[in-house]
Amino acid sequence: MIPVTVMVAGKGTVSTRIKGHYGPRRPSKFSDVLRPIVFWNITYQCNLKCAHCYINALQNKLPKELSTEEARRLSQEMVEIGIPLVVVTGGEPLVRDDFWDIMEPMANKQRPRLSLSTNGTLITRDVAEKLASYGFVYVGISIDSVKPGWHDKFRGVEGAFEATLRGIKNSIDAGIDVGIRTTITRYNVKEVPEILRWSYDMGIKRISLYILDTVGRGTGIKDWLPTHDQLKWLADVLIDEARKYADAMEILIVRGQFMGIYIADKISRTNEEFIDYIKMLDAQGNCGRKSVSIYPDGSVKPCQFVDWVSLGNVREKPLREILNPENPELKPFLEIERHLRGPRCSKCPFRRICGGGSRGRALEFYGDEWGDDPLCFIDPIEIAKKRGIDPAAIV
Repeated sequence: MIPVTVMVAGKGTVSTRIKGHYGPRRPSKFSDVLRPIVFWNITYQCNLKCAHCYINALQNKLPKELSTEEARRLSQEMVEIGIPLVVVTGGEPLVRDDFWDIMEPMANKQRPRLSLSTNGTLITRDVAEKLASYGFVYVGISIDSVKPGWHDKFRGVEGAFEATLRGIKNSIDAGIDVGIRTTITRYNVKEVPEILRWSYDMGIKRISLYILDTVGRGTGIKDWLPTHDQLKWLADVLIDEARKYADAMEILIVRGQFMGIYIADKISRTNEEFIDYIKMLDAQGNCGRKSVSIYPDGSVKPCQFVDWVSLGNVREKPLREILNPENPELKPFLEIERHLRGPRCSKCPFRRICGGGSRGRALEFYGDEWGDDPLCFIDPIEIAKKRGIDPAAIV
């Protein structure tokens, strides 16, 4: 994630409350390799039919999902490991009728802190109050447009926007910090300033802008990917927008690490400042490095956007063993700068920080998971020379 507001204004809202204060001269130490942030997809089942769903969510539960007992054991293990944050997601996590049983071992613990990633449609007042009572510190809810018809079309169910809006209001009323998660495509990118204004007026604390990725059903809409010009425009706009809303709402970019390099170069007054920003971005980690995903069947992925790689399965071995840096399946993602081989990424001096952008987009467009991300629009060699960095070095 690129914490745009922290970069340009030195402020955060939700991230500061969860991670503590961090910034260019104080990189975050919230997570590490042995104790990464965990995105836990507890079910494949979902009540919506989103066009881009990375997990190919279904209307019906699959029998291979972790049982209640297995999921509770995993919850307890994450407490014992000291995982800093568990983002509970799906599918739609609230579809599971044993949701509260699964959460109980982690409820109101110092570690992990609990966050929910949801479409928001099932958050009634009672559900919101119960989330608060279990210690959920944050709820991220998907909104892809403030135009109800567009959102409903993208999410595949008529009336989804209004149901999601109720979920947002119920969560805020329960005292939970709420953020929205917006998937950016070429068709809604220009709506971002309007989405930000709407979110501010709603009392939203955080906006995570996910650049469309080509995994799951996203492979079927790859022609929806934003253009280079659109992404550069977005980065420029967000610098100003982040400053405008910094006291009340933070903005992040997800699945576009190269945009962080661009923003760092644009806002840095000196080469030293630029290096500080780069170090801060490096501390955020990437797929497999400071964050992993656990899928409904117990398989552990480097992240939910690298679904073709399994690091192991919690049904077969403890999560602690899977997270061992010597795990041969995990190691390439801990040292990704050694494995990128696209003509641009392999020569990029910032390839460790960026991680080559999206491995899914590289695989879909070039047939090589270690190839270039087709959405990268920056000239890293030129930036390195401008900032007095040896282009052959890895920052």
